Amino acid sequence: MAEPSLPLAGQRVLVTRPEHQAANQIELLRQLGAEPVPLPLLEILSTTAADGADFQQCKACILDLDLYRDVIFVSPNAARIGADWIDDYWPQLPLGVRWVGIGKQTADTLQQLGFDAWHAAGGYDSETLLADPSMQQMDDARVLILRAEGGRDLLAQTLQQRGARVDYAHIYRRGCPEYPPGLIQSTIYAQPLSAMLITSGQALRNLLTLCATFNNRLTDTTVIVPSARLAELARSLGFNRIRVASGPDDTSMVNTLLPA
Repeated sequence: MAEPSLPLAGQRVLVTRPEHQAANQIELLRQLGAEPVPLPLLEILSTTAADGADFQQCKACILDLDLYRDVIFVSPNAARIGADWIDDYWPQLPLGVRWVGIGKQTADTLQQLGFDAWHAAGGYDSETLLADPSMQQMDDARVLILRAEGGRDLLAQTLQQRGARVDYAHIYRRGCPEYPPGLIQSTIYAQPLSAMLITSGQALRNLLTLCATFNNRLTDTTVIVPSARLAELARSLGFNRIRVASGPDDTSMVNTLLPA
């Protein structure tokens, strides 16, 4: 049982990150006295040869890696899976490529994986990267974006408008995990949730899909999100209690639960 003096004592908080990314968030919640309730809402599936054309496109881009000025990883998952792809085809990293993480968390992941990674200061999204001075004059610069299928197109479209030649490599996809109704009942509904930590629009939609057969759709439960864009999506889906964290990293998300 948590110490009553801890700031989040008595709170039951849904942790929705993929299982391999949730440990730090869970530990932070425990240190503050909360009860973490893990329920991964995204299944991260690497692109394989069984994916046909998508796999061949990824392979072609990775083989041409040394032709790009910038290789942009859109998330820690893209960094982790992209590093595996690159390791398969490049025993040594090509020279002259700038390895770019969207946000500090992704850049830190790349650093841990052996890349001399860079990220634009002051934020963690495409808008922050696009505002950086180094991304303004892009005439004939070749850029590779490593991401999941179905992501936002703002980054590629804006860079193309600035003169860049942009390729996508869809190195993974994000699926909705399958859980039996009994697990959803025991995890979410058996005891009230104090809050839910949600870091992507697809995770939020997956939550509603998984809870569709239950009368209570959780729209009155507090949702912690990392951006105004995701907050607007939550509102459009009917959520009434939304708080915006200062970023998507674990510390920022958990700290948003603290009393003002």
